Order: sequence, then structure tokens, then C-alpha cells
Amino acid sequence: MKKLLLSLALVAGLGFAASAQTEGAVRKLSIGAEFGLPTEKNSDSFIVGGSLQYEHPIAKSFNLTGSAGYLSTMATGDTKDALKALGLKTSYGSIPVKAGGKYYFGGNFYGAGEVGAVFSTETGGGTAFTFAPTLGASFSVADKSSLDFGLRYENWSRSGNSAGFIGLRAAYAFGL
Repeated sequence: MKKLLLSLALVAGLGFAASAQTEGAVRKLSIGAEFGLPTEKNSDSFIVGGSLQYEHPIAKSFNLTGSAGYLSTMATGDTKDALKALGLKTSYGSIPVKAGGKYYFGGNFYGAGEVGAVFSTETGGGTAFTFAPTLGASFSVADKSSLDFGLRYENWSRSGNSAGFIGLRAAYAFGL
């Protein structure tokens, strides 16, 4: 919980420290680093990866979004040791592909939501449904570029089972 509050404070602080210029809905592409912590109790793992996101404006403050990336879930601690002892993999990959919308509240803050599919890179891993609500801040660093920080909850559901994580995306965006 402390990590979540620290992340929220970071996003808010960066937004307040940014210029007062309104980002608003503009056509842009961003490339970002992804980090996540599972929300399940006793989960000895973390998530790291990268993603691309395209934004296309359809109103003054609203963009349609499309994103894709690669996430690696890596075991840590006793779980990692146990998997190694059994000769099993200690990490697995996933490719999330999502579409949704991003609404700019004014200033530098936004709320977003995406839905889509997550494809496992493991043999027999299958595909899961995903949804991800996000709160974030985006601020200009040059004429047509900005830094974007988004904090989200993402949930993956498949065959009646689901798993979630709190994710942070730190991205560099440039206007198209």
C-alpha cells in the first residue's frame, strides 16, 4: 500500500511541477517502460516490460488509444528458488494488446481506460481478457514532445480465473 501511495504522490507531484500548458487531445505516439506489482497476497513476483501507445484525438479533450507491448512476470524470493529447484522457468512473457480512450481533465491530468487481450508467449499459455483503468499526468518537455506517467490497475481474466497488478508506465511521447 505504501508503494501505491508513493507512486500516486509521484504522479501528482510531476503534474504540479510541470508547466501549466494544457496537453489536451493531440495525435501522438509514446514509448514507455512498464513496471508492476501483483495484487494477490503472497505473490513473490514483479512485472517489467515496455509498450507503445498511439493516441488519436476525436474531441478537444478525448483521444482514442491503441497499445501493445511485452511484459515479463518474474518470480522472486522463495518462489524463484522453488521453481529453479524443480527445473522450471522463473519468468514468463505476455503480450498485451488493448484499445480504449483517454480523457484529459485539463492541465496535465488524465483518466484512461483500455480493454483487450493478453497473449501468453509460453506454449499452451493461451489468451486472457484484460481491462486497465488508469490515472496519469502528461506534460510538455519540448515543442511536440511530452513525458507521460500513468498509474493503473490491470486485470487479466481467463477460464474463470483472474489476476491483477498495479502498474506504472513512464513514457516519452511525441506528436505526429
